[in-house]
Amino acid sequence: MTGFAPIGDESVLFELSYLTWLGLLVSALLIGMAKTGMHGTAMPTVPLLALMFGAKASTGIALGMLVAADIMAVLYYHRHADWSVLWRVFPAAGLGVGLGTLMGGVISDNVFAAAMVVFILVSLVLMVWQELKKSTWIPKHPLFAMSAGVLGGVTTMVGNMAGPVMSLYLLSQRLPKQTYIGTVAWFFLAVNLFKIPFHVWAWETINIDTLKVNLMMVPVIALGAWIGIQLVKRIRDTNYRWFIIASTGLSAVVMLIRG
Repeated sequence: MTGFAPIGDESVLFELSYLTWLGLLVSALLIGMAKTGMHGTAMPTVPLLALMFGAKASTGIALGMLVAADIMAVLYYHRHADWSVLWRVFPAAGLGVGLGTLMGGVISDNVFAAAMVVFILVSLVLMVWQELKKSTWIPKHPLFAMSAGVLGGVTTMVGNMAGPVMSLYLLSQRLPKQTYIGTVAWFFLAVNLFKIPFHVWAWETINIDTLKVNLMMVPVIALGAWIGIQLVKRIRDTNYRWFIIASTGLSAVVMLIRG
């Protein structure tokens, strides 16, 4: 099965194979864990869903699961967001989503994967340097926030891959663990909700069948969210920063395999 029928066609839900359903369950669990603090655990879902449904079509079904997990994360961490940081990137992220919508019909999967790997590796070097040098350099220049927002918007639209971009930006702000998770949660809830109309009308990757599957995955996403919360509680702030850096490195490996 490589995708879903358009709205109005006969439902193809029950034509999905057992392996496809297993892949969806695993993806839902990992997405739930990622959104409540175990960032990086959802990286394998990008190539997994792309393999099952196609690169572009998979972004629609993934978006529904991401929004459900975002809502759960915001409900738990809503008091811990740094809104001054968020408002510096929101306008640019909206622009990036628009650019990503246009690029989605032009850029190839291989070119996108290569560009993302380069960016992730550069980000990884910068984050490791910042931690090892105990740098107090905190980028506050509007151009830095604008660049992160635009790139985050483009990458989240084209491949649901904005995690490394926002990790670099938010880690550079030296946010405490809880504040970091809450800020990420609010950012992606807002951006992912903003993306929905583009997926429905521009790309046509969200339809009745994808929504039905998303609803079926909600209990599994909730289980993943609970697991993520419990694991994060057991990680100290310093170790958590290194966990984010390691997960960013993992995302580069995933993109190399995908490419």
